[in-house]
This record gives sequence, structure tokens and C-alpha cells, in this order.
Amino acid sequence: MNTKKKDITLCTIFLILFAGGFLLCLFSPKERYSDSERRMLSPMPKWSAQGLWSGRFMAEFESYAQDAFPYRDSFREIKALTALKVFSRQDNNGIYVSDEFLSALEYPMDEDSLGRAIERFRYVCEKYLTEENKVYLSVISDKNRFLAKGSGHPSMNYEEFEKQMAEKADFAEYISISDLLERDDYYKTDTHWRQERITDVAERLALAMGTTLSQDYEIHTLESDFYGVYYGQAALPLEPEKIQYVTGADIDCCIVYDWQNERKIPVYDMEKAVGRDPYEMFLSGSLSLLTIKNPNARTDRKLVLFRDSFGSSIAPLLISGYAQITLVDIRYIHPDHLEQFLDFDNCDVLFLYSTLVLNHSDTIK
Repeated sequence: MNTKKKDITLCTIFLILFAGGFLLCLFSPKERYSDSERRMLSPMPKWSAQGLWSGRFMAEFESYAQDAFPYRDSFREIKALTALKVFSRQDNNGIYVSDEFLSALEYPMDEDSLGRAIERFRYVCEKYLTEENKVYLSVISDKNRFLAKGSGHPSMNYEEFEKQMAEKADFAEYISISDLLERDDYYKTDTHWRQERITDVAERLALAMGTTLSQDYEIHTLESDFYGVYYGQAALPLEPEKIQYVTGADIDCCIVYDWQNERKIPVYDMEKAVGRDPYEMFLSGSLSLLTIKNPNARTDRKLVLFRDSFGSSIAPLLISGYAQITLVDIRYIHPDHLEQFLDFDNCDVLFLYSTLVLNHSDTIK
């Protein structure tokens, strides 16, 4: 009798939990966007006989069910902690932790990708530039360079990476900045470098290109907390960071024009600073074509900066050495369209890209 009552009790508890979970899944509010993962969540698929017969409906429903599961972020955190702490996995979702820094595995070096990047840069030079243009190239190491080996993770040979880029880019003068970078120059939970810590990098680039910068900077700290792109992917309970940004006489008076949206924008977009990706406060994030003009310039020199997202935070530091800087992101605009907006006469040209982009150069048009 006691055994029968125990079985009934266990079955009743199971049914209650099952029914409660089902009702919670069915009626709980559904989010359309995951702030932690910075992606759109899968919507409920539309039913159709063809979709059901082909299996597409069930495949899409599975993705929807995973994304709409109640308390999903809490379960993701439990799963991540279990994988790392209990089963001693080296990473979670390809993200690993080293001294409270998060980073994504970036290995091995793809030589074909490096070659493709160089050919796209060469195409720009041959199409638009003359012997009067001075052309430069510099590579920004991702933070795996400073984290991977010490934490037992595979790492690219970054010295060889830079060597190959410099040798392949026979049309440009290579500017090395790797000796100026270290682990703490990067955000703990994000891919990017910290603007307030790369003033020496900006100075190195400027001197190599024959100009000088004002070092009269003032550093400000945002009040809001910053959780970088790796934070949501890792699903680990880590402390937030603070974003700092640099101002100065030249930066404060700059005029920035966004050609993509035909509007003027601020150097630092404070609305984006409290948005989904606060790093986008630097020149409003991923925009294809920007022009920064310095009304107080002590020179008439101009720079065209071909860049990825790392360039958004270093460009304001370079403006004191130029009358105008044009930022071009050829991941979002094809080089053939540049002649509609740009005049390369009497311009210096700098290709400044991170290893993260160069090792996956299929993103470059």
C-alpha cells in the first residue's frame, strides 16, 4: 500500500511539473531578441501542410522551442558552469575564460584568407591610387595572442601572421603595433580594445605616417555597465565592465558625416552607449562610410582609413593629425562604389584590420 501511494505521489508530482512547464512555455511572454546573445530569437513557424510534410515545420519549431524556453538564460548559465566546473571542459560555445578575460578560440591561421584580404586591398590601390598616395598597412592582434597559450588553448603564430601580411602587401608600408599591445588593452568580455589604453598605438601610427597628434586628452567613464559580446555567448556569471572614452579640443569640435544614412552624427553616440551594444557609441558602430572633419586642423593632410570595428575607437584619436579622415568599411560597401563619394587625391591611405577579420576575409567585399 505504501509503495502504491508513493508511486501515485511521484506520478502526480511529475504530471504537475510537466503540465506547469507546458503551460509556462505556452503562455509566458516571448522575447523577440536576446540581449545576452545579441541575436534575434527564432519565431513561431507558420503551419502549413507542405511545411509539415517536408519536415521544415518541425525543424523550425525545434529552434523556436529552444529559444522560447522559460528562464532560458538561467539554464544556459547552469549548463555553462556544469561544463566548465564539473566536467572540466576548456570552453563553452567556443568561448574560454582566462584570468577573468573571455575570448573565442581563433585557430588555425588561414593563409588563403590572408591572401584574399591582400588581394582586395590591392584591388583598391590599383583602382583608385597613384604614386602620390602613401599607403600603409597595420594588423591589430586579437586578445588570443595574450591569453591562449597561458591558458592551454591553441593559438595562431601571430608573428608569422604579421610577417605574411607585410610580405604579401608589397604595395604598402607595414606599421607594427603589436609590441604596444597587451592583455589589459582589451575589454574582458568583448573582442575590442579599450580606447583610453591605445593612445600610444595612435601615436605610433601617426608618426609612421608623418604626422603628430595632440596628447591633450581627458578620459570619461560611462555610468552604465558594459557586458561585451562574449558575455552572452559564454553564459557565465562575470562582473560587468565600464567603458571609457577620450575627449580633447580636436575631438570635441569634429564634424562627422554618415554617408550611408546621409546625416551628421556625433563622435560619441550616447544613445547607443546605453543600447544593446554600448561599444557602438564610438562613431555609431558599423557604418560603411564616414567622414570626420577637423575645423581646428593645423594641417591640410587627409587620411582614408580602411577599417573594421576596431577603427571606430582609434579614429577619434588620430583626428588631431589630420584635417579630414574618411573611414571605409568594405565589409559593407563594395570598393567599386567609392568613387561616388571619395576623392583620393593627396590622401594617405591606411589599411587597419584585426586578425579576426583578416583570418575570415570572406566578409570583405
